[in-house]
Formats: sequence, structure tokens, C-alpha cells
Amino acid sequence: MGTGTGTRRPLVWAHRGASRQAPENTIAAFALAERIGADGIELDTQLCASGEAIVFHDESLGRTTGFAGLVAETPWSTIRELDAGARFDARFAGERVPLLEDALAATKLLVNVEIKSDRRDDRGLTATVLAAVRRTGSASRVLLSSFNPFCLLRARAQEPSLPRALLFERDATFLLRHGLSAPALGVVALHPEDGLATDQAVARWRRRGYAVSPWTVDDPVRAVALHRAGASGIITNVPDRLLQAFAART
Repeated sequence: MGTGTGTRRPLVWAHRGASRQAPENTIAAFALAERIGADGIELDTQLCASGEAIVFHDESLGRTTGFAGLVAETPWSTIRELDAGARFDARFAGERVPLLEDALAATKLLVNVEIKSDRRDDRGLTATVLAAVRRTGSASRVLLSSFNPFCLLRARAQEPSLPRALLFERDATFLLRHGLSAPALGVVALHPEDGLATDQAVARWRRRGYAVSPWTVDDPVRAVALHRAGASGIITNVPDRLLQAFAART
């Protein structure tokens, strides 16, 4: 998988798809990201009550679908009927929460699959994600990422050939917040919260051999500065704006 290193611009990852213009984590958002020209999409996956890996960010289904229930307590038979688009805009009424397998099959772009679990025991989420990647034949396009080091270790043990990225934020422990646990996890990329991506930190991570994609960066000026500092990718809600900004520099 390409990292954007050495190119005229970094890889542009559409965060939850083109989520400023379409309902997040839906096939519509992924299709729009592809039409815009993004290099890849970032999506979130977690297990619902019946064990399927669905593409969804929150613990609760309420914000995007209006259904008062938790993902972990709601079966796929219910989730598959929910409207994940109308709350965003009436034009997207009827858009559904996708299965991970369907999302992988629906795009030709690179896919950054964030494995969302805050448990040491992920209840089989990582194994279910890997099975979806195998069934769709999408391994050459997939980058696995997670805030959870146990998920990354599990992925490394079960499918070592799939590249992995460590996600981290300001509130993380020292070892995670500074990417110091990366060697033990065997990751190829670091995905820091934007505020942690100082010029010095990005340069240090790049010297250590990691691809670096900060999140979530919607300011084109900031995105250009990050690339100048060495960032090989940018995770953004507005891939169109960032692509325009980088095109203007050529």
C-alpha cells in the first residue's frame, strides 16, 4: 500500500467518507469520496449484538439514525432497517448502516479500517474484520488502525501481512501518546490527533520509518503545513478542499 511518501502531496483519507457532504460511514459517503478523487476512505467498524461487523462510529445508534439503542445491544436484523441518511439530509433518506464487508466491496479506494473496541477482549471483532477482508479480496487496499493496542497485536498475530497503524490522542497514556509503543505493536504507520503532530514530532516519527497521517484536519493551510513537515497522509472530513489546496501548489 502506498504511503504518499515522496509524492507531490500526501494521501488524502476521507474521514468516514466525504462526511461533510454525505452521511458519515455510509456507502453514499464512500462513493462521493471516490468521485471527489480521495485516495482512500477511513471508516469505523464494531460488532453489533448478533456478531456482525458494521460500519459505525458511536456506541449509540441515536445520533445518526434516531434509534435509541446501543450498537453492542442491537442485532443486525434491527440495524439493517434503520435510516442512516435522513437525519443528515432528506436527500439521503433510506441510506443504510453498511456491513464492513459491503463497504469494502463498494469502493476501489484504499480503506483505513479503524477497529473500534475499548476492551482488552474485543469479543471477536478483529477476527471478524480479518474475515471480511479475506472474503472481499481487499487485503492489498486495507490498512488496519486502532486506538486499542490489543486489537493491533491480535491482528498482527492473525494476519501479519496486513499493514497496521496506531491511532492516538492527547488523552492517551504517555507510551501511546508519543507513539513509543509502535515498535512493540509492529505498526507501519502512526495516526496522531492533529494537536500532537508538531513539526518536530512528525519529523521524528518519519525518521523512525513510520508513515504519518494526522487526524482530523479540515484546514487546507494546516494540511499543507503538515505535508511540509513530512506527513505522508491527511485524514479529513473535506477531501475536496484539501485536494484543491494541494493541486493549487503544483
